[in-house]
Amino acid sequence: METETLAMAQEIDFSMLALFMRATLTVKIVMLMLIAASFWSWAIIIQKHKTYRRARREADVFDHAFWSGEPLDELFDKIGPEPKGASQRIFAAGMIEWKRSHRQDGGMIAGAATRIDRNMDVAISKEGEALTSGLPFLATVGSTAPFVGLFGTVWGIMNAFIEIAQQQSTNLAVVAPGIAEALFATALGLLAAIPAVVAYNKLSSDSDRIIGGYEAFADEFSTIISRQLDA
Repeated sequence: METETLAMAQEIDFSMLALFMRATLTVKIVMLMLIAASFWSWAIIIQKHKTYRRARREADVFDHAFWSGEPLDELFDKIGPEPKGASQRIFAAGMIEWKRSHRQDGGMIAGAATRIDRNMDVAISKEGEALTSGLPFLATVGSTAPFVGLFGTVWGIMNAFIEIAQQQSTNLAVVAPGIAEALFATALGLLAAIPAVVAYNKLSSDSDRIIGGYEAFADEFSTIISRQLDA
């Protein structure tokens, strides 16, 4: 009897596609949701990696130009009022307010330094929102995917027990397929969650460093402007 049971179990296809096809509709929906979440997470991870690398490169290039000794007015004229780089946009926001604060007689409108700071803070906030967009989705996948997979597992095991009761048999050929399908849902949940959590922590740290660099530049630029105003 045990030999026949083992022979029947060996004939069962336990490939991932077969496990998916044998699963109930509810478990299939759970699996598809987890697969979609995993692909979406990887798309965000790859896109953010490229974005952060480009942002660091642009910041390095602009910092070199900013500290090269070139007059700020000439540097602003080169990049224009609508530059492409994030550091350049922050600089342009400050320079635009700086130019607007000049009166026709050559004097400065009172409170220029405060307005310049606020303008650059708004620009930094916009850049920060662009850098961190998509990260909440990674956090959501990392925290919920294991539980979604667990739901699929519980549902699958429940149906496996129902099938055992209907066939009135607990041999391996009856139990193994249902249990394998159920556990496959948990595996997909972990497969989606683990990269999302790791990537979220890494990308959050990278975005904080990049935004911190923007804030440091804004403080240095504000110091230069304040020095010119005092002079």
